[in-house]
Amino acid sequence: MRLSFLPMLYLLSDRSILVPFIFISVSCFQGADRCVLGILSSQITHRRERSDQQQRERRVRAQRMAEAKTVHSPLVTYASMLSLLTLCPPFVILLWYTLVHADGSVAQTAQFLKQNGLQGFIDIWPRPSAIAWKIIFIYGAFEAALQLLLPGKMVEGPISPTGNQPVYKANGMAAYFVTLATFGIFNPTVVYYHLGEIFSALIFGSLIFCVLLYIKVRDECSVGRINFVNSVMSLTPNALSKGHLAPSSTDSGSSGNIIIDFYWGMELYPRIGKDFDIKVFTNCRFGMMAWAVLAVTYCIKQYEQYGKVADSMLVNTILMLVYVTKFFWWEAGYWNTMDIAHDRAGFYICWGCLVWVPSIYTSPGMYLVNHPVNLGTQLALSILIAGILCIYINYDCDRQRQEFRRTNGKTLVWGKPPSKIVATYSTAKGETKTSLLLTSGWWGLARHFHYAPEILAAFFWTVPALFNHVLPYFYVVFLTILLFDRSKRDDDRCRSKYGKYWKVYCERVPYRIIPGVY
Repeated sequence: MRLSFLPMLYLLSDRSILVPFIFISVSCFQGADRCVLGILSSQITHRRERSDQQQRERRVRAQRMAEAKTVHSPLVTYASMLSLLTLCPPFVILLWYTLVHADGSVAQTAQFLKQNGLQGFIDIWPRPSAIAWKIIFIYGAFEAALQLLLPGKMVEGPISPTGNQPVYKANGMAAYFVTLATFGIFNPTVVYYHLGEIFSALIFGSLIFCVLLYIKVRDECSVGRINFVNSVMSLTPNALSKGHLAPSSTDSGSSGNIIIDFYWGMELYPRIGKDFDIKVFTNCRFGMMAWAVLAVTYCIKQYEQYGKVADSMLVNTILMLVYVTKFFWWEAGYWNTMDIAHDRAGFYICWGCLVWVPSIYTSPGMYLVNHPVNLGTQLALSILIAGILCIYINYDCDRQRQEFRRTNGKTLVWGKPPSKIVATYSTAKGETKTSLLLTSGWWGLARHFHYAPEILAAFFWTVPALFNHVLPYFYVVFLTILLFDRSKRDDDRCRSKYGKYWKVYCERVPYRIIPGVY
């Protein structure tokens, strides 16, 4: 009997007709007078709900458009997005080919492409093999299972602009140690033998993944709560043509521009079911975990190839592992950062973590596999100590701010009560909230001082390659540009959010990253 109503519900795609229709169907059995009152009451109620919904949509759309605005001109913005969308995938292959097969020489690769043209580029692009897909699938499924099944403390993330507060299971360290222990059972050099094929498969597979994320929430009206009637109506051809399938929360929506939506993403906290957070998987459990796995892989491959591990490779591997270990130790804090709490799930974040992190971030070690450098004990230890110190400072910056937030400012910063600014702001729902802005400790030196030791740490795990070739330093250059640009974006976002309070904050902490310089 219930199925007989579905065609009628399907045809009545205008909600202003559907609600009175349902009310009439019931009320007409109780008299025409109540029927008329029911129609009027239903229409008034629906119009109020629709008005409230439209107001919420306008607030979220305005916020979404604000997020879509960048610190550059529209021309530069579009040129940058289109360039990254089209150039990043082939660059990953060119970098792998140059470091592994062209002696790390950009000139050698350029000469090859000059002689062979486009066909030469097609020839060096490895085809995704069955074993590459198998490695990716097993690794991804294994990490997903660890994310879901390993025990961990439940941690609340920051409250979103629409009032949602995601909850995460903090089991990153357990997953990290289980991954490294399990990885040691197998021959990791198999990954190196098929590295090009793996990168190629990741490029295409991750693009498909991003398209699916785009389809998941692509709808002009993908904000607001979905009730029973909306759920039925979302099954209409009109809704399906817009791709509105299953946004995970009200923190989703379109900027109105297909390129921006695909590149930056449309959903802040996409999930599969209730517990599987997609950004935690792509950013932490796939990308960052792959960084550690590949760092160990390159070290073992050099030992297999030369019968020993050069001190340059040891310094590189140790520093990378210390950094990734720090990341998972502090993973709950990472969920409060710009990557998770503000950047949406699109090509920029998800493709970047699935492909760019495993390939580009590990590239200094990839180069050292075939270019062992003997630094000598004194130089190797100096670089190692300097790198560990930078990683510690980077960690302590984040720890200091996290502790300040956790205690609501009731803590000591460098042995003293913290200096702070009490800032108020309005949410997308029009609610007034309060935040504390720390202006002492590391955060009194510069507004984004923690980026400085992170860039230096990357330099210290790259410098063991010395300076015979420039390509190993691409990651350091890229990271510098990324973090400087991110600091500008974060400043603009905070200026828009906090208004006059951010102006006061910038007066107290005038430098952005480097104290006294920038």
